[in-house]
Amino acid sequence: MKTFARSIRGAVALLATTGLCLPAPILAQAAQQEALVDLANPLMGTDSNYELSYGNTYPAVAVPWGMNFWSPVTGEMGNGWGYTYDANRISGIKQTHQPSPWMNDYAAFELMAMTGPLRIKQKERASWFSHKAEESKPYKYKVYLADHDVTAEVVPTSRAAQFRFTFPASDDAHIILDAYNEGSMVTVDKARRRITGYVRNNSGGVPANFHNYFVLEFDHDFTVSRTWDENWQLRDNAKSEGAHVGAVVSFKTKKGEQVGVKVASSFISLDQAERNLTREVGRDSFDQTEAKARQTWEKEFSRIRVNDPNLENRRIFYSALYRMLQFPRTFHEVDAKGQTVHYSPYDGKVHPGPMFTDNGFWDTWRAVFPFFALMYPEQDSQIMQGLVNTYKESGWLPEWASPGHRSVMIGSNSAILIADAYLNGVRGFDVETLYEAMVKNATTSEGRPRDARGKVLTAVGREGVEYYNKLGYVPYDVGINESAARSLEYATADFALSKLAAALGKTADAQKYAAQAQNYRKLFDKQSGWMRGRNQDGSWATPFNPLKWGDAFTEGNSLHYSWSVMQDVRGLADLMGGDKAFVDRLDSIFSTPPLFDDSYYGQTIHEIREMQIVDMGQYAHGNQPIQHMTYLYDWAGAPWKTQFHVRNVMAKLYSSAPDGYPGDEDNGQTSAWYVFSALGFYPVTPAVGEYAIGSPLFQNVELSMPGGKKLTIEAANNGAKNVYIQSVTFNGKRHDKTWLTREALQGGGNLRFVMGPTPNKQWGADKASAPFSMSASGERK
Repeated sequence: MKTFARSIRGAVALLATTGLCLPAPILAQAAQQEALVDLANPLMGTDSNYELSYGNTYPAVAVPWGMNFWSPVTGEMGNGWGYTYDANRISGIKQTHQPSPWMNDYAAFELMAMTGPLRIKQKERASWFSHKAEESKPYKYKVYLADHDVTAEVVPTSRAAQFRFTFPASDDAHIILDAYNEGSMVTVDKARRRITGYVRNNSGGVPANFHNYFVLEFDHDFTVSRTWDENWQLRDNAKSEGAHVGAVVSFKTKKGEQVGVKVASSFISLDQAERNLTREVGRDSFDQTEAKARQTWEKEFSRIRVNDPNLENRRIFYSALYRMLQFPRTFHEVDAKGQTVHYSPYDGKVHPGPMFTDNGFWDTWRAVFPFFALMYPEQDSQIMQGLVNTYKESGWLPEWASPGHRSVMIGSNSAILIADAYLNGVRGFDVETLYEAMVKNATTSEGRPRDARGKVLTAVGREGVEYYNKLGYVPYDVGINESAARSLEYATADFALSKLAAALGKTADAQKYAAQAQNYRKLFDKQSGWMRGRNQDGSWATPFNPLKWGDAFTEGNSLHYSWSVMQDVRGLADLMGGDKAFVDRLDSIFSTPPLFDDSYYGQTIHEIREMQIVDMGQYAHGNQPIQHMTYLYDWAGAPWKTQFHVRNVMAKLYSSAPDGYPGDEDNGQTSAWYVFSALGFYPVTPAVGEYAIGSPLFQNVELSMPGGKKLTIEAANNGAKNVYIQSVTFNGKRHDKTWLTREALQGGGNLRFVMGPTPNKQWGADKASAPFSMSASGERK
């Protein structure tokens, strides 16, 4: 059997280099020989820095949606770029909750093993390492610390982890717990071989009583134990508390001796941290915890089985899927009675029920949450109920939570993902309360939460909503930045609100918000043909440079945001002069040189640089506002151009390497674009349960849908050059629409594409084949 498996893998590898295709049954047999989780590369996207992002990721050792992640540390404490691929020293492995380097971390602490003279400061204890002696998996991280001749390993559960340190022969072997700054406490219990304590470091969005309590249990007696105070002075004291404290336990070790540490934490209490350790690790060995974490990932990955000879594309796909299933982070725990409870990052109290955090909805409403609604509705339901709890505890919906409200980005995008979930069949949450919260966002900006300095968190609710409701847009000249982008995003949110209102039988509201969803028209400048900022008196903001980033727009320019009319692509095309003019304008994005005006920022921000360097004109796939644009040809009779551009973006801008993303990964969104696109479709318009068809990447994919049905996606003749759809059938019936429905996909069956090297310009080209638009005649209800 092993010989057969090796021969199959060898044949697959050979055919991948020749471009030939294996029959699907042989591919399926080959796929069964590999663990899908081991195709994921957590180092994808780690070759990043402040000036240029190829992902801005770190190798997160975690389980899907886990409360805690663990990551090696190459940067200084407090640096959002905690691990970068080009670094050559590691100071430890930390518990991290960082969703993005721009948001930074909170509740972090770090473990490090070393030998010889004790050095506790980060830079001094750090060891050289090599990627050649580093193993990074979703469920395990292992690295050789060369300066100390120690191998460090960690494997996760949701709220706990196990470490294993393999030491050389040494009379001075140490494990350091750095409890970080901003307030920390450690207590060493030598008799019980334990360290307990708390950390309070954060980057905002926490109540005054915020703590992360931890417990560490060692499987070796300590020969020496010490703590250090906030002045870096080592003490024999069993307890230390202050601005920045830590602990060191020491051992005498034989060559190859392994010291194990079981770790858990809680945002509720030390007792709860101990409960989390008992419940999630208990008496399990390191290897048992590793096997459980590995199986947890494999279970989720197995919902989508890709069979294709191109190993690199499979690696990108599962690496992207790994990123998609991390956020939003679980923030709830299970108490002594077995009840789900959570410490609220909003009011500082412990409440019943679920809570999730670390998510920027400006990014993830576009594809991450639609993917959850399609493939993980049970998880989506829990997240929605968590939003109910957020609203009850803070009075507002989150837009960027980490762990509580943060004043970052724009929009009213919580409304979009809530409506999209409900309209796509997700149930089990209090939708009426969420509808109330959505209407509040759309009605008033009064009473919004404030930060520790008393400043209103403008990202919560709708900044400028009173202007928007009066004029149909947020004016450029009233001191509210990025006004045009806000207006366009509010209109899309209003569309989602109208759809949910209709589903809940609120007819008057449905009509009101549907009308407001057409507010995008008020920002369209017919003379320039682009969206533009507008003053309170109705005049256009001047001067106008469509290549100017920021200003009236958010992390983009007018050429990017002019396509942000997901609810009414037909209406936008008509504004631009009809299908031909619309297609020409889409084409111009790729042909216009990547010139830019960065004066709003006073520097060339990384999003600009990422657009500039990839030779794709003004197309800025490294940031979210334009990622859906390649699919818009489906609405204008030129779906073959969607097919070309989608495949070109996948091939050119993604790889499984450390520089494998085209920009910020952002909580799974840039990954979700790839995952959906590789399957062959993408959710452009929210709350309608439709997916615009692109160009499937793989020869064969089998999806286990939530209701138990199997969906097989085949792409005959598929390959790097055969990117164009020749024909489509669904369950044996001809399919000429450029869209698919959620009901059809979840119903299972066989979706079959026939691919070729030249466009079939007849397929999907007539208006009746286009996806949903508000302005299309005979709008699908």
